[in-house]
Parts: sequence; C-alpha cells; structure tokens
Amino acid sequence: MTGAYHADSSDLQVKEVLTWDTFGTASRELAQAIADSDFEPEIIIAVARGGLLPAGSLAYALGLKLADAINVEFYTDVHETLPDPVLLAPLLDTEAIEGKRLLVVDDVADSGRTLALVLELLEAQGAEARSAVLYSKPTSVVEPHFVWKHTADWIVFPWSAEPPVTPTEK
Repeated sequence: MTGAYHADSSDLQVKEVLTWDTFGTASRELAQAIADSDFEPEIIIAVARGGLLPAGSLAYALGLKLADAINVEFYTDVHETLPDPVLLAPLLDTEAIEGKRLLVVDDVADSGRTLALVLELLEAQGAEARSAVLYSKPTSVVEPHFVWKHTADWIVFPWSAEPPVTPTEK
C-alpha cells in the first residue's frame, strides 16, 4: 500500500491535533450531550471510515449494542475530494432501519456533503436520523445535531496520524 494518508498534513501551518486522551474526553462529552437531549437512538450508524471509532466509543458510552456502518468515499487526500460523495459496497441493510431512531456518527462535518447524503438516504428509508460529529467546520452544508467542537482548521485524528503499516522486510 502506498500513497498519502489522511493526516499527511506536514505542509499545513494551521491544524488541530486530536490525541487519544482528548478523544476519550470528547467522546464522553459528546455522549453526555446526546443523553441529555430528547433523542434516544436505537441504532448507531458509523460513516466509514472516519466515523468508525467515534461511533464505537459513543455506542459504549450510551449503552447501545446495535451498530452498523455505511461506507462513503469522498476525501482522496488532504484537501482533495471526489466530485461527489460515493456510496461503496457493502451497502447498509436499509430495510432493517425503517422506522428506527438512528444516530449517524462521523469524525468531522467538513463540507458536510457526506453527512447530508447519508442523512437523506436514511430518512428516505423511513428512519428518524440525527447526526453526531467530533468536529464541525463553518464550510459544512449541514449543521450536525450534536457537535463536540467547531473549528476551521485541518484536523489530525489519532487513528490516521501515521501512514499505513507495511509488511516488515524479512
């Protein structure tokens, strides 16, 4: 595997660095905001890949066992995207979510286009969907329902701060 990794932002002057410790705090604070709201999710839907770890953390913090993921590709490199977000296989079992209360979780609402696509898809299936993100940016076309922090900076997440591992030479 070669190529740039999500956090390869060495050329950026302004960036927000989320550590593993701060991620733990952020997850608990975000979960508390959700628990204190009038929304009681039945299922957590992670937007893969960036939303997988935040969704898992929120599922544990909220005591939810039902979780799934939806695969969407949009970012291809730092500040580089496809023209539009694209759903990737395997696809979410949309029949199983009809009439359910869903919490859609992603790491960041940057342009917000991925989150908008996912929310629109799930709501079209008859689900009540709300969104939670660690970070929301002023450029987002949607305002997530639950946000831990607002920033305009590039974000370096602990799970994508290092390049992918490669086989050890023998």
